[in-house]
Amino acid sequence: MASHEFTSVRSPRIKGVRRLAKRTFRQRERRFLAEGPQAVREALAAVGGEGRSPYGGTAPGVVEVYATTEAIQRHLDLMDAAQAVDVPVHRVSLDVMTELAQTVTPQGVIAVCEFVDVPLEKVGDVRLAAVLSHVRDPGNAGTVLRTADAAGADVVIFTDASVDPYNGKCVRASAGSLFHLPIVVGVPVARAVDFLRERGARVWAADGGGTRDLHEVADGGDLDGPVAWVFGNEAWGLPEETVRLTDGAVSVPIYGGAESLNLATAAAVCLYTTARQQRRS
Repeated sequence: MASHEFTSVRSPRIKGVRRLAKRTFRQRERRFLAEGPQAVREALAAVGGEGRSPYGGTAPGVVEVYATTEAIQRHLDLMDAAQAVDVPVHRVSLDVMTELAQTVTPQGVIAVCEFVDVPLEKVGDVRLAAVLSHVRDPGNAGTVLRTADAAGADVVIFTDASVDPYNGKCVRASAGSLFHLPIVVGVPVARAVDFLRERGARVWAADGGGTRDLHEVADGGDLDGPVAWVFGNEAWGLPEETVRLTDGAVSVPIYGGAESLNLATAAAVCLYTTARQQRRS
């Protein structure tokens, strides 16, 4: 089942894969690592369907899979899925897997994948969108991506001031959602807002200091049509110049004694409130 076996961490092939942990090499090769059975399963599923991605266009490629003997035996479904789309599986020793993995306790399987982002102009109709502006924490970014996917968003835009979505922690936090919907990378926030407005969306800034209450906005019908949310930095929110680009700053009401909500939680509330309103309208 395995194409080759690698047992030395000094192997040039293994060193080449390990370099993808660094953003510079990821951008140069336009490849990244998807670690763990869930991420690998979703990556391989995205290759299926006669070479088409689930969101249109050419499917992202999985270049190869590396797995320990134990992982191969435990995840035979993944090995079958890789074989079905002609993706080679390489058996590696535990030492090599530890070298490749970016987690303390590796799960024994890693895929080398091609970048999946699409140009902004290739995004189709937008009913619900998330824009990450100045979001620096990869775990939060990946969680927002996963939440946007669950809420039925049509696109997630990572602006040029936000974290790299191919960061290992971001990929893991997305739990496979990176492969489910279009993502756009590296555009200025002003361009993203203009594009979404051209698609007919109202654009709201999620901000703890917002003058409008989320429930007030929802009750007033302002979430019924196409909506895009702009989410800011975990610590200091959105700059005023970014808020001015939007239709206004909206806060999530806090009824208890908590000082604030973290980014991922606030994003979940905003996205799911919008999705509910859109389905009722």
